[in-house]
Amino acid sequence: MTSLLEGLEFEHCDAAAARSIRDTVEDIYRRSYVQAIASGDPFDSPSEFMRRFDSYTDPRNRGFAYVIARVDGKPAGQIWGWSLPENARWWTGLNLDIGDDLEEFTAEDGTRTFGLSEIMVCTEYAGRGVARALHDELLGSRTELRATLLVEADNERAYQRYRAWGWHRIGWLRPGWPDAPKFDVLIRDLDLAVNEK
Repeated sequence: MTSLLEGLEFEHCDAAAARSIRDTVEDIYRRSYVQAIASGDPFDSPSEFMRRFDSYTDPRNRGFAYVIARVDGKPAGQIWGWSLPENARWWTGLNLDIGDDLEEFTAEDGTRTFGLSEIMVCTEYAGRGVARALHDELLGSRTELRATLLVEADNERAYQRYRAWGWHRIGWLRPGWPDAPKFDVLIRDLDLAVNEK
């Protein structure tokens, strides 16, 4: 594992640069979500995934940040997200676990919260520290106060890792995408990303 991580290289991209490697983004998805794609769930189909990617990398999404990890020049994984703008749709349908003021909790100004949308590692590199390295590389570069992500409650492997990486559940929601599942909403203070490196 150490030799793999020592050879890991990262490239940071904005939305336009990420779109320019769209074929690579889809290839990494296909090599990472083999079982999900094979399940036949329309939400996990490569075409639906790439439709979502295209909407995330819309040129108007100026807070978009993407990192690709390579091993010996070969794509090994990727991660992306964006700064949540004022009136962010990310929080639509949020049901908080505790009695916090929903309006105050979801108030955004483009600098408060980073929405971590995707993290994936190609199956041949899974379990070798690449996901954590991608996670730390992207979040360590952010200036927002906190980060949020969505995870399916029954995805025990991912959930366990997110908890170990400092994330905690604050509620749940179901996004407005076609065939979207119900997700748990997790939060993490971003100063942890720096302090735990």
